Amino acid sequence: MAGYDRGRLDLPFVGFCTFAKSPICSDWDKIDADVAVMGAPFDFGTQWRAGARFGPRSIREASTLFAFGHDGAYDHEDDVTYLADARIVDIGDADIIHTDTVQSHANIEYGVRKILKAGAIPLVLGGDHSVNIPCINAFDDQEPFHVVHVDAHLDFVDERHGVRFGHGNPLRRAAEKPYVTGLTQLGIRNVSSTAKDGYDDARRMGSDILSVRQFRKLGVDAVIERIPAGKRYYLTIDIDGFDPSIAPGTGTPSHGGFTYYEVLELLEGLTRRGTICGIDLVEVAPDYDHTGGTAILAAQLLLNVIGRMLYHRT
Repeated sequence: MAGYDRGRLDLPFVGFCTFAKSPICSDWDKIDADVAVMGAPFDFGTQWRAGARFGPRSIREASTLFAFGHDGAYDHEDDVTYLADARIVDIGDADIIHTDTVQSHANIEYGVRKILKAGAIPLVLGGDHSVNIPCINAFDDQEPFHVVHVDAHLDFVDERHGVRFGHGNPLRRAAEKPYVTGLTQLGIRNVSSTAKDGYDDARRMGSDILSVRQFRKLGVDAVIERIPAGKRYYLTIDIDGFDPSIAPGTGTPSHGGFTYYEVLELLEGLTRRGTICGIDLVEVAPDYDHTGGTAILAAQLLLNVIGRMLYHRT
């Protein structure tokens, strides 16, 4: 076998399909990383098109395109090589029990708690947006943080027909937590999943809500200025916050969404403004993603954010 000065070439189509070809850590008591990636393949909370349970697999596969080998990823606009020394591990998926939301969410929460206990930043791949609920629950013994939410929908329903833990409820559940100091909800547009009383409650409970058009009118720098500076931020990104022209592979697409660079510039600004303590990206449903572009968008965004997050942390 041919040898290499710095190990195998390990091209994207070779080997195990982990997130960005990162090492596997199957023992959750031995996580040693800057960022630990966990799948949450749960989509029982959807109201229309299911299929986000396959999101983690599709994002992992797409992310192998951006596995930069041994040398990191050079960005000529920033004149920075990102990810060269990033310690990322893939811990696999939380166990999902079919039709059992309570236990499935508990298993997701358990995994996030293990990541936090190890001192790593959790990156959770959904799954529908209800998986944000156990992710936020896992931070109950951590320092407070501000939630930054990118989505087409407000997801601030308190209860509807007895449902409190579906994908229309997560930001309401987050706002109820004493350790969530506020919310910035961006991209919310058109006919949303939340009625007017939910919007009233969201603003009363500390949420700053901007549509895509309002975001563009203000500009990204002005939007970043509205987010409290010097804080810890938890990012929850619903892929339907992007326009379906670039992200068709989702259960509830909504026209008029963000472009890639709008969100990347927002999140890069956050990495300079404060500290990102956790991320989830949800609602990628590959059955509707016939070119694979939605999963590639998710993987590309996440790796760019991780790179900038770790670079500005040092």
